[in-house]
Amino acid sequence: MAKAAKTAIKTKDQKAAAEAKNWTKVIRTVRSPKTGAYTFKEAIVHKDKIKEHLAG
Repeated sequence: MAKAAKTAIKTKDQKAAAEAKNWTKVIRTVRSPKTGAYTFKEAIVHKDKIKEHLAG
């Protein structure tokens, strides 16, 4: 049988766990000017700043 997925963050500090849920991993595709190949850039961004990060 498969293991059950654990979705809750288990920590002693519930406030820190709630703050951790406000961050998102953003993956952007960037085209190389030399080769024309695509690469991926990853960043951890606060959920309120995602649109600013993608625009810039």
